[in-house]
Amino acid sequence: MRIVIAPSGFKESLTADEVAAVIACGVRRVVPHATIDSLPLVDGGEGSAAALARTTGGRIVPTVTTGPVGLPVESHYAFMGGPAPLTAVVEMAATAGLRLVPRDARDPARTTTAGVGELITAALDAGARRVLVGCGDSGTSDGGAGALRALGARLLDASGRELPPGGAALTRLDRIDVSGLDPRLARTELLVACNPCNVLCGENGVARVYGPQKGATRDQVEVLDRALCRWAEVLERDLGATGLRTGPGTGASGGLGAGLAAVGARLLPRFDVLLEHVNLDGLLARADLVITAEGAIDRQTSRGKIPAEVARRAKRYGKPVLALAGTIGADAHLVYGSGIDAFAGILPGPVGLLEALSRGEEFLADGAERALRMILLGAAMEPVA
Repeated sequence: MRIVIAPSGFKESLTADEVAAVIACGVRRVVPHATIDSLPLVDGGEGSAAALARTTGGRIVPTVTTGPVGLPVESHYAFMGGPAPLTAVVEMAATAGLRLVPRDARDPARTTTAGVGELITAALDAGARRVLVGCGDSGTSDGGAGALRALGARLLDASGRELPPGGAALTRLDRIDVSGLDPRLARTELLVACNPCNVLCGENGVARVYGPQKGATRDQVEVLDRALCRWAEVLERDLGATGLRTGPGTGASGGLGAGLAAVGARLLPRFDVLLEHVNLDGLLARADLVITAEGAIDRQTSRGKIPAEVARRAKRYGKPVLALAGTIGADAHLVYGSGIDAFAGILPGPVGLLEALSRGEEFLADGAERALRMILLGAAMEPVA
C-alpha cells in the first residue's frame, strides 16, 4: 500500500510537518510496511516562509516587528533559493497571526498588520527584488491599513489627524496621503498568495465570515464590515485601485489583500503559487490512498482550504481521499463535492478546547489509526449480492 499524507497544520496546536508525522505514526500502527509519501502543505499561513525556504534551498531571516496588539514580537521572513530575481517570502502570520494575539486580547477591531509592512521594508532593505506575501492564519481585520502605514502612507480623518491602529477606526477615514509611501514598491514585484474565495465586503465579506473566529462580537462584525467598505471606497478614490470590495482575494487575511492590491500587488490563487515548488501531483498519481487533514472541517473547507485542494488534484488520478479533522463543523458534508470521499474527527469524545489543543498529537495519531482500520475493514468485506 502506498499512502500520500498531505495535510495542513492544526491552528494553535500542530504545524503541518507535525501533523504529517503524527498521521504517519498512526498509519504504521495498522500497516507497518506501507510506503508513505509525506508532504506537509502550507496555504500562506503559519510555516509558509520556512517551507518555501526549505524546498528551494533558501534561508530564514529572523527579525523583530510590531505584533498584532502593538507590542514587539520575534518574527522572520525568508529568501527563496534559485535563480534571480532575489525573492523574499513574507508570511503575514509570522507578525500578525492569531497565535500572536493573547486570548484575552482578541479584538479584531483594534489589531494591526503593521508588522507586515515592516517585514516588507526589511526585505527591501536586504535587496529583495520580488516579495511574495503569504496570507493565512491572521489575527487582524484592518484591511492592511497597518501595513500601508508602516510602508509610509498616512491615514487621515476629516480633521487631518492620523487614525489610530485597527480596523474599526477606518469608519472615520477621510483620505489617504501616499506622498511618503516607500518608492521602492513601484519597482518591486509584489505578489500576494491568497484564497480567491475571500472577499472584502458584504454578506460574504471577511468581517462576517472570519471576524467571529478572531474574537469579534456581533456588533463589531457590523462595524468592521462598514469600516472595510469605507476603506475600499477611499483606496479606490485616492490610489486609483478598482474592484476592492468584492474582487477575488481582497478579503485575504482580514483584508490585507485589498490594502496591498491598492499599492500595486498582484493577488494570486495561493495554491498556484505555493504548490509550484512541490511535487504533489506526481505523488498523488502513484498513491493507493490519500490522507489529508486540517484543524476543522466545515463549510469553509471547500472554499479554498488545503484538504479541498488536495482532493481536487487527487481526483484527476481517480484516487480515494480521507480527511482527518480536529473538529467537524456545520455543513461539513459539502466537502464531498470537492472530492473528499470520507472525513473523520479525531476526538475520542467531548473534550474542551484547551485540552484538545494540548493533546493534539495523541488524538491525531489515535484518530488516524481508527480511520485506517475502518478503511481496511470495509475493503475486506464481501460485496452484498
